[in-house]
Amino acid sequence: MRVRGRWKLLWPGALAALLAGCPLRAPPPAPLPAGTPAAEQPAPHAGAPYDIVPGSSLLTIRVYRGGALASAGHNHLIASHDLGGSIYVPADIVRSSFEVHIPVATLTVDEAALRASEASADFPPDVSEGAKEGTRRNMLGEALLAAGDYPEIVLRALSLAAADADTALARIQCTVRGAAYTLTVPVHYQRGSGTLTLTGATAVRQSDLGLTPFSAMLGALQVQDEMRISFHIEARAASIRGAPR
Repeated sequence: MRVRGRWKLLWPGALAALLAGCPLRAPPPAPLPAGTPAAEQPAPHAGAPYDIVPGSSLLTIRVYRGGALASAGHNHLIASHDLGGSIYVPADIVRSSFEVHIPVATLTVDEAALRASEASADFPPDVSEGAKEGTRRNMLGEALLAAGDYPEIVLRALSLAAADADTALARIQCTVRGAAYTLTVPVHYQRGSGTLTLTGATAVRQSDLGLTPFSAMLGALQVQDEMRISFHIEARAASIRGAPR
């Protein structure tokens, strides 16, 4: 009991290694190519502009415990309700572009309602406020996101390729801590009357984003490298915008 209690105190520090979430256990997503530093320029903005609606949009990030002492800690659910930015949609939808801003200071940790909505034994509701606060403090600290120096994570479209009638594979430039990396993410899209909805889920490794997963005691206490990110983005047609049509 004494050893287990000590590791529970250390666990919030372990979760400082997270940026986002871990993969869901079933079904596992297909492996993605490792992220690489992005040298190319983002796609130019052209077409009808849509502004992201923060209150209706949600990014969720799941991070999973690992190592022989994993049972001493918790899986954690990180979320952003404050997504901002714009999406540009021309007649040829594969020429669409976007720029999404994620303010790191407002990232939340283990919201009770979000954990409950998982309806999964992987995310039981009994995470203490102290564990949540310790995780969030470490996540925003210098060892990981360094929120004081880098207040945003920015996602920019590099290119899109059609996958099927309403899904595209988006190559994305992801800027974290001032460094840019390239990831490929499947995006499902739906257009309505003046609205645009983007949804999807994908696996991303912390090491793909230049981050080092936490590990201690020869790996007995660690955070898994692979994370799971899910998103639901609502956007509305901008009433006034100078983007080319």
